[in-house]
Amino acid sequence: MREKNPARRRPERRELARSGSPLPDARQVSLDILIAVLDRHRALDQAIAAHEPFPRLEPRDRAFARNLIATTLRRLGQIDAIIEGFVAQDLPPRGRPIRHVLRLGVTQLLFLGTPPHAAVDSSVGLVEGSALASFRGLVNAVLRRVSRDGPAILAGQDAARLNTPEWLWQSWTRAYGEAVTRSIAEMHLREPPLDVTVRSDPESWARALGASLLPTGSLRRPAELGGSVEGLPGYTDGVWWVQDAAAALPVRMLGNVSGLSIIDLCAAPGGKTMQLAAGGARVTAVDRSESRLQRMAANLSRLRLPAELVAADATSWRPIAPADAVLLDAPCSSTGTIRRHPDIAWQKGPEDVGRLALLQDRLLQAAATMVKPGGLLVYCVCSLQPEEGAARVAPFLGSSPLRIEPLKAGEIPGLPDEAITPEGALRTLPSQFAAPGGWDGFYAARLRRLS
Repeated sequence: MREKNPARRRPERRELARSGSPLPDARQVSLDILIAVLDRHRALDQAIAAHEPFPRLEPRDRAFARNLIATTLRRLGQIDAIIEGFVAQDLPPRGRPIRHVLRLGVTQLLFLGTPPHAAVDSSVGLVEGSALASFRGLVNAVLRRVSRDGPAILAGQDAARLNTPEWLWQSWTRAYGEAVTRSIAEMHLREPPLDVTVRSDPESWARALGASLLPTGSLRRPAELGGSVEGLPGYTDGVWWVQDAAAALPVRMLGNVSGLSIIDLCAAPGGKTMQLAAGGARVTAVDRSESRLQRMAANLSRLRLPAELVAADATSWRPIAPADAVLLDAPCSSTGTIRRHPDIAWQKGPEDVGRLALLQDRLLQAAATMVKPGGLLVYCVCSLQPEEGAARVAPFLGSSPLRIEPLKAGEIPGLPDEAITPEGALRTLPSQFAAPGGWDGFYAARLRRLS
């Protein structure tokens, strides 16, 4: 019953047809979104945003649904291995949504601490009254067996390996070694904390948010504190914005940006644009998605920060005049963000890395033309794949008027030495900063245009 890559199946067009009450059911919402992510290849955040009943859930149910979906995706390899042991035959094509019902049930039983009767009964309730009611007995029997025998099976599993697709495990092992790969995979199993970048007075805002001040300057609020981001102190006043601690580092590679003209390419969702504007730069933010730029504009308005927003394809757009610096946060496989976006592990494959590497080459060539002589270009990707990092920069330098300007130890306060490569590039791994909860995987190279 288990499948190597559950996201690469023929999309399931048939959903559970249900007649519901005006108030949506959190588990039904979770099922709908899980189907959208794994069968229709929608990014989790997009699937949630597009699901009309989700915002109508009560706040507590909304938090439960989000946690249920994220935990299912984070532990999908373990969950499928357990289900495989209790289902003797493959489900027929029409019963494929039952796999997702079972996944959600196992998550509740083994990872969320839901009382067994509630987890089993609510899972059975998802198929009752639907076109899949004939699978009611199967759902009931499998989940009762999981409730009884699942904890012992769970204790004997290699969680890090099971929850990491084989192609990723092999890729990371070649790049970083097996021990580091295991540490990365283990970090992906932990719910990430909330990182924010604050405009001023970080010590005071750390106290107000119940957060700690990381050595690199970001504030970190523990995941267990929960709560709506919009409801936290300082949000509506535009004091801070959400940004992973590692994602804040590429801008800091530019040094003091006050008064500089800077182009931020592929700028959405906008955290780096906000950093640059808060630092006093004159920012032109370019992104091909008008809808994402609209969200950026709303955030910039909340923060009362200025930036020129341009909806354009960065491979063909050119500024009126070259800029003092260009920041290129290139589209990539995003494998460095799996701890925050567990759906990525099951939606991306090696073919995506190859396709995106070609786009990154084109963007690098375009970005180089936008930098004035003596100016800086910072190329970064939130990927752990070497094909999207140093392997893109090395051949680019062979035919361009730019050269690496190495990042030096101590240049970014609090940055661990292990995050600087021998060539002077930035390479963060989720397993770094493990005690306070890790951070995203990033590669960034700083290049200066010859004068």
